[in-house]
Amino acid sequence: MRLIKGADIFSSQGEKLGTLDRVILDPDTKEVTHLVIAKGLLFKTNKVVAMDMLNPDIDENITLLNPKHDLDEFEDFEETHYVNLEQTENPSSDELELPKSYWYPPLNLAWWRAGGTDVPVTYPAAPLYVARTEQNIPEGTVALEEGSKVLSRDGKHVGNIEEVIVDSEDHRVTHFVVNEGFLFKERKLIPSTWISRIDENEVHLSVASNVLERLPGYQTVE
Repeated sequence: MRLIKGADIFSSQGEKLGTLDRVILDPDTKEVTHLVIAKGLLFKTNKVVAMDMLNPDIDENITLLNPKHDLDEFEDFEETHYVNLEQTENPSSDELELPKSYWYPPLNLAWWRAGGTDVPVTYPAAPLYVARTEQNIPEGTVALEEGSKVLSRDGKHVGNIEEVIVDSEDHRVTHFVVNEGFLFKERKLIPSTWISRIDENEVHLSVASNVLERLPGYQTVE
């Protein structure tokens, strides 16, 4: 199964649901668990669809297997919650810099302190709530953005991910395609066994750039 960023995703009845935005995978086993459908005309937010909902016999398109799937079953890829900062563990440095109090005149009371001073009174602000965005993906997985940087062992940016190739039976990544234009003059097919680390926006390899340069060029067989 070829997973290409921007590829169309269809229902089993041929209705276009959206396009492929991300591949969610376990960085240790290389198993793809879900795909992310980009928001568009049908969905107002990016949606998550499990790999076992897809038809493994269709390689040229990404198609749902069961016509009974309800579109409302698809969870949002990201959800935003508002949490009380004072009750939040490990707040970020940006959150800690938010103001904890503000000046305002108390309702039905004078604006000045007793004794005639003009110094206003500081009142504590209401509890400060901050927005936290979380991804609806299985614990331990990474939402890899296709188009992410590919870095060799010697730290060179050799290209970007153009395509992820997945075994249709066990959903494990076997290879990925790196585009031309950075270090390569042609596309390269990289085996997943050469991956040492996967982040959302970067894939790190265990081989040096000179090894990658010696790989033959890759052409898709239509």
